[in-house]
Amino acid sequence: MDACGCDDFFSIFDRRTAERDRDRYARNGPDRTTRLLLDMIRPYVAVGSTVLDIGSGIGVIDHELLRAGVGHAVLVEASPAYLEVARQEARRATALDRVEFVEGDFVRRAAEIDAADVVTLDRVVCCYPDAEALVTLSAARARRLYGLVLPRDRWYIRAAVRLLNLGPWLRRKAYRAHVHSNARIDRLAAEAGLRQKAEARTFFWRVVIYDRSPEASVAPTA
Repeated sequence: MDACGCDDFFSIFDRRTAERDRDRYARNGPDRTTRLLLDMIRPYVAVGSTVLDIGSGIGVIDHELLRAGVGHAVLVEASPAYLEVARQEARRATALDRVEFVEGDFVRRAAEIDAADVVTLDRVVCCYPDAEALVTLSAARARRLYGLVLPRDRWYIRAAVRLLNLGPWLRRKAYRAHVHSNARIDRLAAEAGLRQKAEARTFFWRVVIYDRSPEASVAPTA
């Protein structure tokens, strides 16, 4: 079992699910929360800047930001099926020379991954039991902006996630979703030298970006 605690991760985030996400993106563009995150990030993206997209899925954030002028994107994805669809989409968009693909658990591979101007985790924190390691290591790699989409820390959201987790439990799958303390996430970002810049909310999700304090330097930890 890898550090994400998901023995059955690949059976949930499989090829069929990846292709369904790809087709939905082709029809409708980014999902609502992804659009909110992108809208917050785009004004601060400089031409030629770099993006590190952790838990990238099929690479929606990367495709959108490459079109906005980003020079290079690194996609880190634990699901081989999703990463292959992301590679196909980059090829279709003639962007392979601007994209790097990293397969595996980011926390385990963090020491191999360089800092970037923008770091994003779109609906990834909720898939990972060790939020402290994930946020600490990923925030340390954000030179300028750090963007997250995560469940709001409310009792009814926690109750809803417990109900959602009944499905994998009944099917004897190891995967579980998590609702981590939003206040703790903010503290971890602050400890990494980041300050909250903008936030939006839906009923379920919190969309937030942080920027790096001018006096703080990037010093990735292993």
